[in-house]
Amino acid sequence: MPTSLLLQLKQVSFTFPASNHQLLDHVDVNLEKGQHIGVIGSNGSGKTTLLHLIMGLHKPTSGTLFFKEHEIVTPEDYLHLRQHIGLVFQDADDQLFMPTVLEDVAFGPLNLGKSANRAREIAGATLKQLRLEQLAHRVTHQLSGGEKKLVSLATILSMTPSALLLDEPTNNLDPETRSRLIAILNNLDIACLIVSHDWDFLAATCKDLYALENGHAVRGKTSSLHVHRHAHLLGNQPHAHDHIHKHSSQ
Repeated sequence: MPTSLLLQLKQVSFTFPASNHQLLDHVDVNLEKGQHIGVIGSNGSGKTTLLHLIMGLHKPTSGTLFFKEHEIVTPEDYLHLRQHIGLVFQDADDQLFMPTVLEDVAFGPLNLGKSANRAREIAGATLKQLRLEQLAHRVTHQLSGGEKKLVSLATILSMTPSALLLDEPTNNLDPETRSRLIAILNNLDIACLIVSHDWDFLAATCKDLYALENGHAVRGKTSSLHVHRHAHLLGNQPHAHDHIHKHSSQ
C-alpha cells in the first residue's frame, strides 16, 4: 500500500565532535507529502541543524534518515535526496551567486540536466508564477532583502521539489513581502518544513508543529501557540513569555 510519508527522521541524535555537546537527542520527525510543518525552539536548540541533517550538510551521530521509505546513507543517497528536497537558507546571500536573477533561478534546472534554453524557460515561468518576472535581468546583489528572499525561494521552486525546507524565512522582511510569502507558501501543494521564531507566520502557513526542547522534538499543533502578556513589579524593559501546549502525536 503506498504511503504518504515523504521524510522521516528516526531516533536521530547529533553531537558536535569538537565540543562533545549533544544538540539533538533521539529526535523523531515525520513529514508527509503536501504537509506544512513548523519548527520552533530557542536559539541554539538545533532547528537549523535539523534542516542541515536532512540535507546531508551534517551527518547524524546516530539514528536514521529516510526519504520515501529509502534509508539515506551514502553520498549518492544524499545526492538523490537533494534533487527532490530544497533548502532555502536563512541568509539569501548564502544562496544567490549568479550575476542576474534569471541565471540564478536557471542554475538548478541546468544542474538537473536541462538544456540552457529549457532552463531559462523554466526560470522565466517560475519568476512569473511568483510575480517576480520584472526582476529577471536585475543584478542579484543589488536586490532588496525581501526581493532576495523571494528569488532564493524561486531558485528552489524552479527544480520542482517534493519538499521545501525553510530556515527563518521571515527574517528582516517588510510586512508586504511577508504577506506575499505567506500567500506563496499556502498556494504550494508540496511539503514544507519551516523553522521560524515568527509564530504568527507559522500559524498562517502550517497546521502541525514540532517544538525542539532539551534536544527532543515535541509534536503539537500551531493552534496551541499563544503568548502570555503580564507585568512585573520590578524592571521597566518590555518583554513577553512564550509558551506551547504539548500535544501527543496521534
